[in-house]
Amino acid sequence: HNRHHNSTFDLLNHGEFGWDPANWLYTLQELSFEWYGWFTVPLVPLWHFVGANDTGFAFACLWWLNFPDSGPGGKCDKGFYNKWLPVRAKHVSFQLFLWTCVWLLGSVGLGRPLSEGWRFVLLVSCFIRVGFSLAWIFIANFNHSHMWNEFLAGDPERTWPMLHAFMAFALGGRHRWNEMLFHDVHHMCPGRIGAMSQRGRFHGWQKVHDACVEILSNGLWKSDDAETIMESHQKRRSLVMKSAKNKH
Repeated sequence: HNRHHNSTFDLLNHGEFGWDPANWLYTLQELSFEWYGWFTVPLVPLWHFVGANDTGFAFACLWWLNFPDSGPGGKCDKGFYNKWLPVRAKHVSFQLFLWTCVWLLGSVGLGRPLSEGWRFVLLVSCFIRVGFSLAWIFIANFNHSHMWNEFLAGDPERTWPMLHAFMAFALGGRHRWNEMLFHDVHHMCPGRIGAMSQRGRFHGWQKVHDACVEILSNGLWKSDDAETIMESHQKRRSLVMKSAKNKH
């Protein structure tokens, strides 16, 4: 996930500063910006279900095949065999141990033959995949979509208050909903800012919310480059939110 942040600062410009392992999560929703591009959007949940997100096995395989970067002349990284390979072996061994425990719980633990443990493994695996799929669709696909960021630019909190109230309730509180509202601020400096929900737990969601609006109004970056689509959304949104705040 750190590589994702190092490669993508602008939510709508994926892989701007190098290879982003999360890029393939957005392919199905951005295959085309024409009307027929919507035909592949329903496949996004299935793509997550098979393990394409950060907590999936398909993603792990993608990472293993691309990291660490090759050395000079395409040579194998110096630390691959003495650092990365042992770490990965330990990780896979620990996962195998955990799934063995699940197998035993579903067989011996339930008084069934050892050979029937796969039933419980399949059940646990399916529910894990559904849970992580739902979480990553919001965190990755919604937050990095053109449609969502255009929607936010119009200050929907003022014009769609019931939607925001419902989503905050569904996600477990306003502090978590801030993750969806200010993912661009999070991407600006993920190491220092961290998760909006975590900051909201200690400082209150409103304080974090207002601080993010202030950051957006000042601009996330100072650059002489041409203004991006995301930057225009951020300017428009911060102006609308500030004017609404001043009226109150």
